Amino acid sequence: MGKTLNGFGLFVYAVLLLILLLLEHENQYCYAGVLKNYKANESQIGGSCDLFDGSWVYDETYPLYDTSSCPFIDREFDCQKNGRPDKQYLKYRWKPKGCTLPRFNGQDLLRRLKGKKILFEYEVSVMFSRNKFLVDLVQTKQGMVLKLDSIEGGNLWKGYDMLIFNTWHWWLHTGRDQPWNYIESGGKIIKDMDRLAAFKEGLTTWSKWVDSNAGNTKVFFQGISPTHYNAKAWGGQMSANCIGQNQPYNSSIYPEGTPPAATVVHDVLNRMSKPVTLLDITLLSQLRKDGHPSLYGIDGKKGNDCSHWCLAGVPDTWNELFYAIVTNQS
Repeated sequence: MGKTLNGFGLFVYAVLLLILLLLEHENQYCYAGVLKNYKANESQIGGSCDLFDGSWVYDETYPLYDTSSCPFIDREFDCQKNGRPDKQYLKYRWKPKGCTLPRFNGQDLLRRLKGKKILFEYEVSVMFSRNKFLVDLVQTKQGMVLKLDSIEGGNLWKGYDMLIFNTWHWWLHTGRDQPWNYIESGGKIIKDMDRLAAFKEGLTTWSKWVDSNAGNTKVFFQGISPTHYNAKAWGGQMSANCIGQNQPYNSSIYPEGTPPAATVVHDVLNRMSKPVTLLDITLLSQLRKDGHPSLYGIDGKKGNDCSHWCLAGVPDTWNELFYAIVTNQS
């Protein structure tokens, strides 16, 4: 039996969540399958369709599930339960310019992945590897060292039919949120370095591992998930952020442009010999300044979360994109 390994990230959490939602529908919790009146034949994806180039359209049939009856949503992402008063952010569907994105159908996805190991009753099983940096984080006498040129943890990834990776946000953490004391770069132990440069070096190490070890394994990399702490990025006032935002940015182009980390991802993937499918969710997520918990996350009005995403919400679209690619390839 084959198997699928998901790397660290909210995308992985959301994929697992939607499968759980699907499998619990018979117990009347929630259902992420296809609506009976949804026209599946409308979702034709051709080779010329760029799934990641499009815009958000209002759709009354969304969201894909009702969080009030779902036991799998972490409290910090359940914005409605945390008191968010508006619901319009739940009603947007991603519409590529050249085709219609198929609605997520968990039963169909599990049938297609049968024998690949995402467990449950469809003989598919998922392993979730929480590795924030992909490269090694090692306890030494000096303290925790982030080794940019070491990836011994990659031994856990061998032998899988499918690998889904992502990393970025933890590279920016400082102070008490920073899980390492030192960085090892080029054989030298240093206290710190430019985080974008560190990210590129670490991602390059990961790319070399994939080129040398992935073989026939299907490899995905989820792109950079953006934040919305500065409204100047979308043409708003510098003092504003995601608080009070209740609509997407109405365009298929984001004023701030491509984040530097996303450029690094593109550059590293383009130099690889092993084909890697990029789940390029950055731009479509940049347009969703309304999709964050803001004051309705785990800290309530004591904090402001413009980094994570409300569920139901934007990560469900990441799932639909993954589903579209898997179904189109199969």
